[in-house]
Amino acid sequence: MVADRIGWLKAEPRGIYLPGADAWVDPSQPVARAIVTHGHSDHARGGHGMVWATAETLAITAARYGPQPGGMRLAYGEKVEIEGVGVSLHPAGHVLGSAQVRLERDGAVVVVSGDYKRAHDPTCAPFEVVPCDVFITEATFGLPVFVHPPAGAEIARALARLRASEGRCLLIGAYALGKAQRVIALLREGGWERPIYLHGAVEKLCALYQAHGVELGELRPVAGVKADALVGEVVIAPPSALQDRWSRRLPDPITAMASGWMMVRARARQRGVELPLVISDHAGWDELTRTLLEVRPREVWVTHGRDDALVHWCGLHQMKARALHLVGREDEDE
Repeated sequence: MVADRIGWLKAEPRGIYLPGADAWVDPSQPVARAIVTHGHSDHARGGHGMVWATAETLAITAARYGPQPGGMRLAYGEKVEIEGVGVSLHPAGHVLGSAQVRLERDGAVVVVSGDYKRAHDPTCAPFEVVPCDVFITEATFGLPVFVHPPAGAEIARALARLRASEGRCLLIGAYALGKAQRVIALLREGGWERPIYLHGAVEKLCALYQAHGVELGELRPVAGVKADALVGEVVIAPPSALQDRWSRRLPDPITAMASGWMMVRARARQRGVELPLVISDHAGWDELTRTLLEVRPREVWVTHGRDDALVHWCGLHQMKARALHLVGREDEDE
């Protein structure tokens, strides 16, 4: 049994724990030693002692929480040893700097995926298949109904709506870390060459992405720009701003939101979204199952999300699986 060989690792409600090293992967509370997969707030938190992460994740954490002492930068594929456990980071394809954590000891290999996706994203390194005995995966979209369309087609649909709408602008709600920058990059790939206007809440992280070599084109603050100058333009804002008083100053905005949850019409209606854009930074059902078939682990542990269906699917494909029900993992406006 694989479980007999990984007594050095435990799944606790607040994270994946390495008792011998007193280290945690993505702990939900500040700890002395943390290995962090990426910069979203349900995985990265301030206040840890030592932190192993990619340089990009450490930079994102500092931007969100202020300077964090104890950062230990790891390049993708670089291996270190923490109290007898071999640790390396590998691309997860989720956001800039996102990583899977490969852990090895006593001949057993465990990979903690963090959040990931397999879809095209010009703003981060693509997901890397890492063979292992135990694969610890998310299941945010772990139901067969969640098969996401190509993101480029969703962007093309949004631009077509804008071009057909006289006297309006396109307001896209997108999570400030990862989604906003991906949407901007996809707009550029879709042929949008004009300046893109930013809500103040997304400016800092867009600048951070640019500082790390991600091409986003010309970006301008929307603050202070007169409404008539925004006719025919694209504005990016956090989802919380879509129905805020702030948006009323825009010229008859086409209110869009980029999220995997836009497949659920009730969620779009609740948000007052006119143009739902199904663009997800999490793996859909087809991506989750494809990944498991490619990794072919002997066991699958599901951290959070719609875990029942994925655990059942694993059983049908001769993979032992169980749900961990980790706390503090959120369905962000991902």
